[in-house]
Amino acid sequence: MPDPQSPSSASTPRPSVVVLGGTGFVGRALCRRLSAAGRWRVIVATRDTTRGAPVSGLPHVDIRQVDASQEGELRDILGSADAVVNLMAILHGTAKQFHDVHIKLPDLVGRTVSRLGGRRLVHVSAIGVDDPKDSLYLQSKSWGERLVLDAWSAATVLRPSVIFGKEDRFINTFARIQRFAPFVPLACSQARFQPVWVEDVAQAIAAGLERPETAGQTFECAGPDELTLRDLVRRAGQWAGAARAIVPLPLPLARVQARLMEQLPGEPLMSRDNLRSMQTPNVATPGARSLADLGIVARSLDHYLKRG
Repeated sequence: MPDPQSPSSASTPRPSVVVLGGTGFVGRALCRRLSAAGRWRVIVATRDTTRGAPVSGLPHVDIRQVDASQEGELRDILGSADAVVNLMAILHGTAKQFHDVHIKLPDLVGRTVSRLGGRRLVHVSAIGVDDPKDSLYLQSKSWGERLVLDAWSAATVLRPSVIFGKEDRFINTFARIQRFAPFVPLACSQARFQPVWVEDVAQAIAAGLERPETAGQTFECAGPDELTLRDLVRRAGQWAGAARAIVPLPLPLARVQARLMEQLPGEPLMSRDNLRSMQTPNVATPGARSLADLGIVARSLDHYLKRG
């Protein structure tokens, strides 16, 4: 594969990277970054091409209709590519859904890359997978990460904390709630996070693609500040100009709230599995490789919110 940073790369075809999950929040940020850099030809593989509209007009970005869960289709799309990024993930779902997205698909991606050989693979996992407790989300993420590395030990693994940015469903959701609600009943208010900016995560993925020395290494993607969920909700309200009183919920009542939210149409704000996930601190592991090891100075949530 040609070095995308070499002086001669301008006269040779751009290497291609297949992005699984390229229509999602992080995927869109990655596509914008790779498109602007102009060193890669980006192929967004998705079952629903209509979801690719936000990135379809970017230079050097193609949208392909692919069901990556089908081995034949995945092999065909990866066969002519130089690299692959797996961003496929869900926050809510059944045990089967978590298994299919976080375990079955990463296993298939890893085994397919292993058979094809010679390809860069960046797999996006999550902070907390070393201590998943009884969270289906973290357990499935943990298994998926292990299967990827078992199949292709040269994969680069990234483990982000909660990710914020202009299009996120986290800070924006709590800001929206506080514009209308008189107070915020909050489950797991003392859960710990180290929020990371989506652009820093996208930069880390790009580094995983472009720096061969990251092969076989795991990097935790966390911002500079450790905050509780209560801290995050308070900041979201202040940013929205509508800070409300925060009422912490005891865990039994939080479970009732989450169960009720699961019954509402659409993606729930909180599920019982989210509560289980938050029992594991979502913060960087002391001594782990980090964004700094990739030459990235992580931006803080406060800095981002002050910029508006």
